[in-house]
Order: sequence, then structure tokens, then C-alpha cells
Amino acid sequence: MSAARAMIRVVDLYKSFGKQQVLKGVTMEFTKGKITTIVGTSGCGKTVLLKHLNALLLPDRGQVFIDSVDITRLKQKDLYEMRGRFGVLFQGAALLDSMTVFDNVAFPLREKTTMAEAEIRKKADERLDQVGLEGMGHKYPAELSGGMRKRAGLARALVMDPEIVLFDEPTTGLDPVLATGIHQLIARTQQTFGFTGVVVSHTIPQVFEISDYVAILANGVIEEFKPTKEFQSSQNPVVQQFIQGQTEGPIQVL
Repeated sequence: MSAARAMIRVVDLYKSFGKQQVLKGVTMEFTKGKITTIVGTSGCGKTVLLKHLNALLLPDRGQVFIDSVDITRLKQKDLYEMRGRFGVLFQGAALLDSMTVFDNVAFPLREKTTMAEAEIRKKADERLDQVGLEGMGHKYPAELSGGMRKRAGLARALVMDPEIVLFDEPTTGLDPVLATGIHQLIARTQQTFGFTGVVVSHTIPQVFEISDYVAILANGVIEEFKPTKEFQSSQNPVVQQFIQGQTEGPIQVL
């Protein structure tokens, strides 16, 4: 994968929390306009890696480049502007319970833009329609099913027209039918908006259906990183252990 096509490049990333070393030299690239999924066992550091991509966490060592700019060295003002290029769908959707679904989706527009309220309403309603929540804006998060909350979270993530969208375990807590629906929605919205998608997941094989590239994080490093079909057929023992769900093998199971 050439650097010219890479929207994000991670170079030799290290991160520890106290005595626990989580990332031990992660290097990988994320192709512009494609979906890359990072898989791995629970607790292997997938979300930690994801949070480095928009500098919610800063590395102990290493670099993260967005369009050739090392974001680990940005000043706070520039970092804030850079984060505006990202949308994030958090694991639990992270909706504000005191706000309606519509107000949750409109919140970034009200906080970060000078758009008129009529424009905000039009755009927020469009995003709700696009994720299948037409006419649901008046409801509160507590009134929605788990799948609907994920959809509302995605509408909010997309309302600022981000170039990059991060998905942190987007189907956690959903049954297989709802999980498939969310995966299909991610793929459909990516095709519509053309964003660079980064998905963190351990839901296989379903997540392979929406991914252009797959990487496996194990033992603190990227053990394999390939186009999806090549990844699935890889004979790398780490990949095989993960796909087959085996406890014995090169992956250290926590």
C-alpha cells in the first residue's frame, strides 16, 4: 500500500499504562476511501490503537500521520481542528440521555458551526433518514432499541461530513440479525459518503463482508495486514488461531 494513497499512517507506535505494555511497535496504513478493520482478542489493545488515530491518546513513542501531518506533535488548537475531520461511533453509541435523538444528531452542528437553525434541522433530519430513523428524532435514547441507538450514533458521527469515521466495536451487545444490519449500514453509508473507515471488531466472519482490508493486532503488534480475501486465506498461525477460536497458539490469550 503506497503512502500516497494512505489517509492515515501509523509508524512504530508504543503505548503502556503503568507496567502494562499494550502497543509494542504498531505500524500500518489506512487507505483513503476504504474500510479497514482491526481484529483481535478482547483486551489486545484495539481500542487503544483506535484512540491514537485522532489523538485521544498520545503514544509513548511513534508517530501518527493524517495526510502526512504528524498529529502527535500538533498544538492543541491544530489538534482540535484536525479532530473535526473525524466522526466516531462509540461502542455504546454515547448518546446524551437528556436530549432527543434529533438534538443528539444536531449537537455537533450547533457546537462547532455557525449554521442557521433551519439548515441544522434539514441536515440532521437528512442524516436520520439515511440511517433508517426517519420520524424518530423526537424520541429519547432510552426509548430506542440497541440497534436504533447505534443508528442514531452513526447519524451523529456523519452529520459533520467527516473524511474519516472510526467505529469502536459497532455491533457489541447486538444479536446477529441486528449486527448484520449495522454492518450493512456501515457499508452503505461509506459508499454514499466515501469516508475512510476504521472498524475495531472481534465479530467474525461478518465483519469481513464490509472490509476492504483486515489487520490483526496480537501480542502488541500487527501480525498480519492484507486485503480481506487474502487475510481470510492466510496461513499465518496467528490468523488461523483467531479465526478458528483456538486457545492454544501464538496469541497470548488474556
